[in-house]
Amino acid sequence: MGVTINTAEDIAKMRVAGRLAAEVLEMIGDYVKPGVSTGELDRICHDYIVNEQKAIPAPLNYNGFPKSICTSVNQVICHGIPSDDKILKKGDIVNIDVTVIKDGYHGDTSKMFMVGDVQPALDRLIRVTQESLYLAIDMVKPGVQLGDIGHAIQTYAESNHYSVVREYCGHGIGKVFHEDPQILHYGKPGTGMAIQEGMIFTIEPMINLGSRHNKLLKDGWTVVTKDRKASAQWEHTLLVTADGVEVLTKRKEEEQFWK
Repeated sequence: MGVTINTAEDIAKMRVAGRLAAEVLEMIGDYVKPGVSTGELDRICHDYIVNEQKAIPAPLNYNGFPKSICTSVNQVICHGIPSDDKILKKGDIVNIDVTVIKDGYHGDTSKMFMVGDVQPALDRLIRVTQESLYLAIDMVKPGVQLGDIGHAIQTYAESNHYSVVREYCGHGIGKVFHEDPQILHYGKPGTGMAIQEGMIFTIEPMINLGSRHNKLLKDGWTVVTKDRKASAQWEHTLLVTADGVEVLTKRKEEEQFWK
């Protein structure tokens, strides 16, 4: 599959999809508190996407995925399946991953939420993971090689004594949920594809408190750390512009980072 260079029309529609995805994360924050189930969070997001945004939750039935969002709690790295049996408790951390389809275009983003007060070690893991994403975003412009971006994330995470998940990565996105290029969150400087104006892709580092090794649970989706230590992830959908980057899934709380 070749890399898509998006037209002005594509970009306009991706801006809409990206904004809607960001709005879902802005909306759901008030509901993330002790005692709520991840199944309930899924229902709230589904309702909002379908009834308020008149859009489609991309994960639902994607390759058989049964829910409308992913909720990855504590040691779950990614693709956690919402459930009425999974009740959030004080001290938990949870990644909520949202992808919205509007007019055939996908907006994909995720955010970490803290359930009440969390241990300082988890707060720091979340912050450093977010910083690694922002560091990578600030590098994005035409001509930069993907290996440089992956190397920057890896170096920053490992310098903080964390590890980077290698089996899951960012991806091109547009009319298709996942397409080329793959955006690895580790790598060697001076290697990989040089990015071009008009490309749209996600960067979504998954950073572990312990080792990088993981396993897939029997449900075929949920990925957990092998050592059962916590994992964090943040994700944005990005447009490569003539001189830099536009964060298509920017939330209001991030206005100061990218004008």
